Amino acid sequence: MRAVVQRVKRSSVTVDENVVGKIDQGLMILLGVEQGDTEDDMKYIADKVINLRIFEDEQEKMNLSVQDVKGSLLVVSQFTLLGDCRKGRRPSFTEAAKPDEANRLYQEMVAYCRAYLPVETGQFQADMKVDILNDGPVTVLLDSKRKF
Repeated sequence: MRAVVQRVKRSSVTVDENVVGKIDQGLMILLGVEQGDTEDDMKYIADKVINLRIFEDEQEKMNLSVQDVKGSLLVVSQFTLLGDCRKGRRPSFTEAAKPDEANRLYQEMVAYCRAYLPVETGQFQADMKVDILNDGPVTVLLDSKRKF
């Protein structure tokens, strides 16, 4: 499982000109589910996201988590994070999980995170327009298999 985590001032997701998810201060999570991912992969990513200390404290050091700043999460499924661009010019998505499995783990992550924080979502398999006001900018990449 892969995630692009962005610290944001605000972020929203629009589908068919309707806002389906919107947060103010918090983390925008673009989430890709890989074939073979399990609940352990989901928990690894979710725990990292919930506890990642990428918000500044009074000394302007990144020592605070999204929980500490009482922020929110906006979690959007994005299978293209699993695109393999090493060969040719068109990404291969053969490592991305099939939609049913990807949606199951995506929904499990959302439910897991909701036990700790307010969570908004995109719409699975929809054509989404994502608006992100990145704060910093601060962007972190996570991979449950620790490939990077």
